[in-house]
Amino acid sequence: MKILVGLGNPGSQYAGHRHNIGFMAMDRIASDHGFGPWRAKFNGDVSEGRLGADKVLLLKPTTFMNDSGRSVQAACAFHKVAPADVIVFHDELDLAPSKVRLKTGGGHAGHNGLRSIHAHLGPEYDRVRLGIGHPGHKDRVAGYVLHDFAKADQEWLDDVMRGISDGIGQLIDGHGDKFLNAIALRAAPPRSSTTKPGKAPASAPASSPAPSEAAPQEDTRSALERLKDRFR
Repeated sequence: MKILVGLGNPGSQYAGHRHNIGFMAMDRIASDHGFGPWRAKFNGDVSEGRLGADKVLLLKPTTFMNDSGRSVQAACAFHKVAPADVIVFHDELDLAPSKVRLKTGGGHAGHNGLRSIHAHLGPEYDRVRLGIGHPGHKDRVAGYVLHDFAKADQEWLDDVMRGISDGIGQLIDGHGDKFLNAIALRAAPPRSSTTKPGKAPASAPASSPAPSEAAPQEDTRSALERLKDRFR
């Protein structure tokens, strides 16, 4: 069994926040892959289903971001799932918007949700880092993540969610490269040109060189002969 965890804050007032992109990913997977209805359990909302041969539990902790680990630990303990079978989806300031990267283990980089999970499970779980960009200064971070995505972000955000849904089965099967490729195909699809290469203009036939004018012949007549010819 795999447990997919989306990080965010509960409540409609937070639903569109950048910090809630993990919740958005869980909602998209559940909707597209026919998972069961959401229900309250493990201090969170859960939805169960299958991806290929694997049974999968989707979890959205409702403990608020900085206590997410308590919910994740409860789900893991009940289902006897090791940290290595947990994949956490979270917002990532250090990645540009629409960029997605995978990571296993390592530090939490100051992310409060990851910090809490580290405290309850340790660091050896997988993460899907969902780029949201950085506001430019650390003093602006809190207001930035706790604010709705801008209208200009909606197109790439929808593309990333679609890509996650397209490739989630590959991620569950351990093919992280194919999962990232599915997202890339949505976020930056290859452009096929519908314009056929134009034909090079036909070369104009080489014009024949103009015939050279005949060079005037030298007059070899004597002056008397020229004078006679003049009065003929």
